[in-house]
Amino acid sequence: MPEEAPIPHRWWMLAVLCLSVLLVTVDNTIVNVALPTLSRDLSASTSGLQWIVDAYTLVFASLLLLTGHLGDRFGRLRTLQVGLVLFGLTSFAASLATGTEQLIAGRAAMGVAAALIYPATLGLLTNIFTDARERATAIGIWAGISGLAVAIGPVSGGVLLEHFDWSAVFLVNPPIVVIALVAGRLLLRESQDPHTAGFDLLGALGSVAFTATLVWTLIEAPNQGWTSPATITGFVVTAVLLVAFVTWEARHPQPLLDVALFRNPRFSAASGAITAAFFALFGFIFLITQYFQAVQGWSALRSGLATLPFALVTGALSPVAILLMKRLGTTVVVAGGLALMSAGFFLASTVTLESHYWGSIIAAMALMAGGLAMSTGPATDAILGALPREKAGVGSAVNDTTREVGGTLGVAVLGSVMSSFYGSHVHDTLLGLGVGGEAADSARESVMAGLGVVSGLPASVAGPATTAVRQSFIDGLQAGSLIASGVAALAAVAAALLLPARHRDEVSDQVTELTPV
Repeated sequence: MPEEAPIPHRWWMLAVLCLSVLLVTVDNTIVNVALPTLSRDLSASTSGLQWIVDAYTLVFASLLLLTGHLGDRFGRLRTLQVGLVLFGLTSFAASLATGTEQLIAGRAAMGVAAALIYPATLGLLTNIFTDARERATAIGIWAGISGLAVAIGPVSGGVLLEHFDWSAVFLVNPPIVVIALVAGRLLLRESQDPHTAGFDLLGALGSVAFTATLVWTLIEAPNQGWTSPATITGFVVTAVLLVAFVTWEARHPQPLLDVALFRNPRFSAASGAITAAFFALFGFIFLITQYFQAVQGWSALRSGLATLPFALVTGALSPVAILLMKRLGTTVVVAGGLALMSAGFFLASTVTLESHYWGSIIAAMALMAGGLAMSTGPATDAILGALPREKAGVGSAVNDTTREVGGTLGVAVLGSVMSSFYGSHVHDTLLGLGVGGEAADSARESVMAGLGVVSGLPASVAGPATTAVRQSFIDGLQAGSLIASGVAALAAVAAALLLPARHRDEVSDQVTELTPV
């Protein structure tokens, strides 16, 4: 077959897609730096703060398979533009919230819009870049932008909170939406799968139900108790829903997710690598932004700037990762990146009250960012390379789902681990210092609540009590970081053992597949 002619202005098209990606991925983390402010202004507990973060990522992740299908079916550019309009409107609505429940609802509505945008960008990219090597480079840039957003979110949030109230972190979105909409209409062209047929409604409902039940159970476990009937029931229902979803998808003639794709080791191992990377990273970001403000006592702006190494290292190494992938193969680069992340999280687990930012903390973040850059770009290329181009929406939806589900579970699991360690330690320690039971119960709600409680104690007790609150948070941070390190390490081993180094069409120019007649 003759090679397709390159599409003119394709790199400008990529810039528009990256702007849209940046818009929705920044909102994964921009709210993190505002968590202490929201805890004070809205009296939000740790569970409430987790839901403010996870309401967005939960809905985002739950709908990606469905919206990827809709993009393939009705047009990816159309889906992208509808998502952008909805994102601008829901961002404005979230800025008007006056309570925790309203803000959670607003964030969930933003997640619907983000789910329309994210897979459409990668689906369009795959069809814009027809040359395999150019496509790999473009995917590396796309993945690098997603990684940059991890740090750009807290930095931009810190800048906004320095001059405005917390609603500004949402009001910044509509002007960017207008730019992305106009540029998209001028530059982008429509693409869709010409062979779509049928709609798997039950599969769509099943994917949402499974993800929502799992995340709800994990977030509420510290409050309900890890062995309580509600928590155990939640995990049992989650398992039943997962088995039912996989069984249904395997038998459906037009499944929302073709589970047979996971028989391809390059597809499944790459998906697992991305899930693990974002599980560990998003969970850690949720903890470290609170650490900077609650333990170090920094402002929101300084806390945001403290995450800047993520952006610098990720931006510098994302193109390098693609070059190394082309030279060494996917296996070495992805496994090595996950190992770097594991080392970074392990170093973070050694942080103490006396630790300095320009020591173990910045070194840990640099290792995490380097590992993220090395693992996610090549893994994304592996996922999309395992599928035909007309299925780009499905492939991008799976890739995006692994990111968002991983990040959502990371916040839920590591946040719950931290909450469990912090709550039990601070309660017992404050009681030992003679603090009343009601005050100790209030302190266990969140670290900011704890600092608020101890600020009203007599001077003879306030000092030791403040140290107890901060140390209790450090205990939770250390435990969460160890779990993140273990998950990344296991993923590195799995990638080394299971992830093929190259696409099949890279191994041989002539591959014949026999199908039964």
